Amino acid sequence: MALCSLPGIHAGAFAVWYRNFMVWKKLIGPAMLMNFGEPALYLLALGYGLGFFIGEMGDMPYLVFLASGIVASSAMTTASFEGTYSVFTRMVPQRTYEAMLTTPLQVNDILAGEMLWCASKSVVSASAILVVAALLGLVSGWQALWVLPIVFLVGLSFAGPAIIMSVLASNYDFFSYYTVLVITPMYLLSGVFYPIDTLPPVLHTFLWYLPLPHAVALTRPLVTGRELTDVFLHLGVLALYAGVSYCVAVHFVRRKLIR
Repeated sequence: MALCSLPGIHAGAFAVWYRNFMVWKKLIGPAMLMNFGEPALYLLALGYGLGFFIGEMGDMPYLVFLASGIVASSAMTTASFEGTYSVFTRMVPQRTYEAMLTTPLQVNDILAGEMLWCASKSVVSASAILVVAALLGLVSGWQALWVLPIVFLVGLSFAGPAIIMSVLASNYDFFSYYTVLVITPMYLLSGVFYPIDTLPPVLHTFLWYLPLPHAVALTRPLVTGRELTDVFLHLGVLALYAGVSYCVAVHFVRRKLIR
């Protein structure tokens, strides 16, 4: 049996996506409040507060620098949360996956649908931040809309690793390791709050093997109207993370659920 097939090529993946969407609709009010409220607080507290002392960073006002970075980091955190806590809930306590596997759905379809859903929620989160940034006058033009397909890919690249963590987890507390040791350091070191070239050379080089710096390198120029560079490299790294992690997640979930 092949390890995996490309996500999204079977109708079953979209059925899983639609199932998650219908559940999310019931919680859309508090979800949208979180999507709009949290980025507004970050931008106002850090952008205006800390930005008053910093002034400019990367030849732009610090508030603009911060907003363009948070767009990418929000895609990471949204996909990671959905791929850990929500997927674990469906996989283990609710045993939703076992019910799905009694239908014609395969493990590939379920995980493809989950990854597509994680990426879709990343787009919702990034869109909220773009709206807040635009209202604050921090978006340079309509080219910023190209951020949305990019954050969809960013969501895919973080959804796969998060789902792998869900398979390995024995309980919800396990995700503290992933959050503290992986997500939080990446969030703090990957160029969201300051340029990564200010870091020591060894750490700077290591960070380029991670997905978030590439996500920031794509979103920041689009939001601020700067020139994009090394586009195919950044897209390739994100796509590689998405594809490889999807295949590994399929392998682990199949071993866990099909004995």
